[in-house]
Amino acid sequence: MFDIITGSGPIVLSVLVLLVLASISSWAVIVYKARELSKADRQTRGFLEAYQGATIEAAHAQARQYRSSPLAAIFRAGLRELAQIEKVQGRQAAMAPEQTDIVIRRLAWIRTEQMQRLERGLSFLATTGSAAPFVGLFGTVVGIMNAFAEIGESGSASFAVVAPGIAEALFATAVGLFAAIPAVIAYNYLGARATRLVEQLDAFEIEFADLLRRSVAGAA
Repeated sequence: MFDIITGSGPIVLSVLVLLVLASISSWAVIVYKARELSKADRQTRGFLEAYQGATIEAAHAQARQYRSSPLAAIFRAGLRELAQIEKVQGRQAAMAPEQTDIVIRRLAWIRTEQMQRLERGLSFLATTGSAAPFVGLFGTVVGIMNAFAEIGESGSASFAVVAPGIAEALFATAVGLFAAIPAVIAYNYLGARATRLVEQLDAFEIEFADLLRRSVAGAA
């Protein structure tokens, strides 16, 4: 394998280096996203237990412990907006429905930010999984062209003349698949985990918005 790499032409060698860098980068993204999503999922479960079994004030005090949970982030943001409105108009004044709508629109922005955070890096895995085989195929085509060029220069189609170019071509294909297959598997797996968290985030946003509307209506 080392002889194949060192004996490759400059174009095929560049393809191999590009694929190896893509593979290393994709594995770094896989490890980072797996840890990030696992932590977000674990803290989301903890936050939901605290939220469902306590008052809003108690849940807010515990929400600070769940920094990686997207649900806790949207909960903290909503209460932070409410606190700012109360600070401006005073705690004794009732909140108008229009002000509640402002808070709810703010929750939509926080949801978008959290969704982008959960999906960050997945596009790189998708790109690597879809593009790496074609990059490897490009190296394969160049390797086969080099093999035919060697045949033309030597005037012989013996195995000793053809084998290096063919090995170079097939090796580029193998490296392309080596970079693509883990990226595709990880993209599907991590994408499914991120989707589940986004679905929980959507459901919590709707529930929290209804809670804010009910609180304002009850206060009025």
